[in-house]
Amino acid sequence: MMARPSDTVNEIQGWKKLALGLLALLIRLWTLTLRIHIPEEQSKTLQKQTENVLILLWHNRLFVGAEAYRRIRGNQNKMHGLVSASKDGAWLSAFFRGSGIVPIRGSSSRRGAQAVIELINALRKKGDIGITLDGPRGPVYEAQPGAAWIAAKVKPPIVMFNVRYHSYWRLKSWDRFYVPKPFSRVDFELEEIEELPEITGSSDKETLRKYLEDRLRAFSADT
Repeated sequence: MMARPSDTVNEIQGWKKLALGLLALLIRLWTLTLRIHIPEEQSKTLQKQTENVLILLWHNRLFVGAEAYRRIRGNQNKMHGLVSASKDGAWLSAFFRGSGIVPIRGSSSRRGAQAVIELINALRKKGDIGITLDGPRGPVYEAQPGAAWIAAKVKPPIVMFNVRYHSYWRLKSWDRFYVPKPFSRVDFELEEIEELPEITGSSDKETLRKYLEDRLRAFSADT
């Protein structure tokens, strides 16, 4: 059976894939120049977790997310991340692989339900998952429903990530993506969400979606 257009996952091939691998290496070296500060007490929030964890952050904080995760979690777990199934997402997917993140493809407009199922399976069996709460395409700082669905279904430990850049550029993208300047200081912060609103029906998932949005907005720097 042929895949429907809405189910198609775009991938980078050939020289473009090689170029993305080199870019991923460059960014990895870039992050190594940064003076990333992670408070020891906060890092224990993630280190102490023996279960697989749902990690939430805003899309524009992604630049140092993988590096900070490696420093805290080490090699004990594997990070899985949601990436759009679109052509734009194909580039990010190739970059994720180069950064050591396992990409799971989908968004609200393409493969959304299947991607959520794959994320749930990864969280239950394979490792931690990281979700940009405003999704791969925004709107910026508005939570998409996927994280709430997963939180309600699996009830995993949930840890929020935030990044405070001291010197940076901001791209003219939908989320005004942060790019830290080489050799600058970056403050990385974590906070666990220890208790969620009680979920008794499908209508409560909207309450949970808004709750996660409000918590991450309050925890983040410029929202």
